[in-house]
Amino acid sequence: MKFYRTGWISDVHLGTRGSRAAALLEFLRDTEFETLYLVGDLIDIWALRRGIFWPQEHNDVIQKILRKGRKGTEIIYIVGNHDEFLAGFFGSYASVTLQKNALHITADGRRLLVMHGHELDTVVQNMGWLAHAGDIGYTVLLRCNGLVNFFRRILGLGHWSLSAYVKAEVKNVVSFIGQFEEAVVRYAKDYDVDGVLCGHIHTASVRKIGGIEYYNTGDWVESCTAIVEHYDGHLELIEPEETVPSDKPSAEPLRELEPAGA
Repeated sequence: MKFYRTGWISDVHLGTRGSRAAALLEFLRDTEFETLYLVGDLIDIWALRRGIFWPQEHNDVIQKILRKGRKGTEIIYIVGNHDEFLAGFFGSYASVTLQKNALHITADGRRLLVMHGHELDTVVQNMGWLAHAGDIGYTVLLRCNGLVNFFRRILGLGHWSLSAYVKAEVKNVVSFIGQFEEAVVRYAKDYDVDGVLCGHIHTASVRKIGGIEYYNTGDWVESCTAIVEHYDGHLELIEPEETVPSDKPSAEPLRELEPAGA
């Protein structure tokens, strides 16, 4: 069992075939937190409206999170766009608190704004129909992931994400990610914080932009990554097989970037 002061996970998308619920369940079994942030899109209502898919593993994830809460972990649920129906229920329910965003104070005194990030996605905010269309296309890519990895397993090869590869190679997507990160940082500056932590774009990252620390948790569909805070306040981006605490810096240390046009 590994113990951390704080953990952040996002974009699990329970209710979809692409959700890596089994990997998340293993991660949750191997880790304990004083505070656990669910940074949006834990449940994918968009997908469930198109058709019900809810295997036992998805139930197990919910039950495991609630069990952690009963044992003393503070659970803070930041509502995303795929679970936006929960925005009508902000408040505290036993050990779970539903919020729009949160201000987290690290052990070494840094202030972090925690948000899902869809608020800064112009497609989601201004062209909802296009966001839904894109979601369907993304789902198709994820199903192709399954076929590709079926044959890779036959050949004795490891897991590989076609959808993540497409995102990394398409220049427009790379440009969108950069613009999104810069928009989130500009938004965070209004809160007088040292850093911002979000999800939404399924691209894990730890970097510094314009003097603000930027953290993205990634997702549990492709990358299976999380952000954790050690007891000295150090934040680290980890994958499930890398959950052993250590004093070494994260694989992608903070690096200074200046927003375009700065």
